[in-house]
Amino acid sequence: MKYIGNAHVYEIDHIDTDRIIPGKYTKTLDYSSFAEHVLEDLDPGFSKKAKNGDILVVGENFGCGSSREQAPLAIKSKGISIIIARSFARIFFRNSVNVGMPVIEVPNHKIEKGDSVEVNLSQGTVLNLTTKEEYQGTVMPDIMIRIFEEGGLDDYLKKYKSYQL
Repeated sequence: MKYIGNAHVYEIDHIDTDRIIPGKYTKTLDYSSFAEHVLEDLDPGFSKKAKNGDILVVGENFGCGSSREQAPLAIKSKGISIIIARSFARIFFRNSVNVGMPVIEVPNHKIEKGDSVEVNLSQGTVLNLTTKEEYQGTVMPDIMIRIFEEGGLDDYLKKYKSYQL
């Protein structure tokens, strides 16, 4: 799986789920409404700047705080193709897999705002197309790649496990 996009970089550690999508917006099942509010407490202009296919680049322990699935859903609803973090909070990481929001941990990258980036999730590599630097990230297990390809755990289970929710 490859993703190519422009980087939105927030080198801030411990961005919690309340800063990803404020709780006051999560009382709906219309997940598309999250797109206009994603990261608004961190960067009020993010929802207007970010375009479909762009890449979100963040610091350590991204997605800490509450266990709400709305946080990765909000980022996905905005059209972000993948999140690159130095590290993820474990529950955010798992929720991202469950909802089909691709993520990769790349502790030693030097990606800057506006860089064009290519991520090969299957190989765990990130190429900064602007600087031509390549970074090795976490290689995802094949099953997680398939879950991302299907758009989330529910769709994966429906297709591969004959499981009905």
